[in-house]
Amino acid sequence: MTSHRRTNRTIPNIVGSIASHPRHSSQYRISHVVRTVLVSILLAALTFVGTAAAAVWVDINSTIEQRSFTLPVQADDADKDNEPQLVDVNAGKPVNVLLLGQDTREGDGNAAVGGSDDSTANLHNADTTIVAQIAADRSYINLVSIPRDSMVDVPSCSTANGTIPAQYYVQFNSIFANAYSYGGDLASAAGCTVNAVNALTGLDIQEVVVVDFQGLSSMIDALGGVDICIPFDTQDTYTGLDLKRGMQHLDGTQATQYARMRHGTGTDGSDVMRTTRQQYLIKALLNEALSKNLFTNSPQLYQLARAALESLNISDGLADAATLAGLAMSLKNLDSSHLYAQTVPVVADPYNPTARVVWSDAADAVWEKLRTNQPLTAQSDDGQSADGTADDSSGTASDTPSDTSANADSSQQTTQDGTDTDTGTEQTQQAAPDPNTGLVTSVDPYTLQEVLTDPATGGIVDPETGSISDPLTGQYIGMADQYIMYTFCRVS
Repeated sequence: MTSHRRTNRTIPNIVGSIASHPRHSSQYRISHVVRTVLVSILLAALTFVGTAAAAVWVDINSTIEQRSFTLPVQADDADKDNEPQLVDVNAGKPVNVLLLGQDTREGDGNAAVGGSDDSTANLHNADTTIVAQIAADRSYINLVSIPRDSMVDVPSCSTANGTIPAQYYVQFNSIFANAYSYGGDLASAAGCTVNAVNALTGLDIQEVVVVDFQGLSSMIDALGGVDICIPFDTQDTYTGLDLKRGMQHLDGTQATQYARMRHGTGTDGSDVMRTTRQQYLIKALLNEALSKNLFTNSPQLYQLARAALESLNISDGLADAATLAGLAMSLKNLDSSHLYAQTVPVVADPYNPTARVVWSDAADAVWEKLRTNQPLTAQSDDGQSADGTADDSSGTASDTPSDTSANADSSQQTTQDGTDTDTGTEQTQQAAPDPNTGLVTSVDPYTLQEVLTDPATGGIVDPETGSISDPLTGQYIGMADQYIMYTFCRVS
């Protein structure tokens, strides 16, 4: 199978001399065990910065390096210089990381959150997969979720016990599970998953972070919990969640259950919808972390750094205290509204439309933005987004079909009365979003119903839930967090 991976990776090693053990030239290294994830690496980085004492430095670095193991080299990497190199956060280059949330019931903590019986013994699934891109100038972060129920073709991959042949029309999360079963370790599972993502997207992701139920829960508890605006009363008998509408303070277990809930009130049972809630929680967690004065609260800083680092498996380019500290310093002034998140555009799988999805034609436009290092919500110098609409920096951005170049032609078919000849809705491209909700309001000329549009995605917003749907496919692509915060919790 043809891979689109690049072969010109050159990342300077800025702190390689402090390594306390030999490096292996043909392999990556990874540290410790692991679920919803950008927050994990950001919290680990952001909370590390204030620990300056040498003893603390050694302790943190030791935590990172404990229980390390190697990722098998994939066929496409054989001709590369595979000497592990640490990410130079001062190099002015973007950092691409694959974030994996592992569904495993090993250990009392994971079993307590996810439940455990005979059917979950030896379970190792990747129920959360997010491609994270940290901008070269550290001014924004892109997050793209890949639904676990996506049907894909993947190349062969190397594991600790040999090569798994190329696979066709397989469920995405089976890549991780099969590689874990075949290779017998997390390294094989993570290696085959990143190999597949690179082939599917044309990216060249070299860093991986993995976290499990217990890891996410522990980090949130170390943070002191998280405040999150719930847009409607939510009950879920599967997880035991019972949340009232409004601002709620969730502990680690509750927040983790909220991230993994799929059958509760207001859900459709799909993994696609769940990915948008995970993105929403990630942003709430980032806001929580940035709102605390962690840089001067050394005890809490240390506890949170340890909790984060003890919860993660981190690939070699990030698995170093100095690297995380440098990354943290470059991200400490990040505006959380510049965290752009979306789910890769999908359509129902024609062979199994009620349970599976396939990536739509618009998916490649999303990956092209990451390949060319652009924010998912691009802004011009005058504050307009790339499609000409005012950008509300809502944090949920999507390249739906309405954002692609094909629409440039269809936009010329707009009539003089301001309606679009393809959709029949009023043209809102130049309308300014509401400063409170971040949304554009229009009226459907046929139904005379008010329509809320997210200008960052072109998606239609459900006024009752704040969910954003693709206007052409109806699939969920995000959550309008600014609208939800203002409408249901009166936070502006």
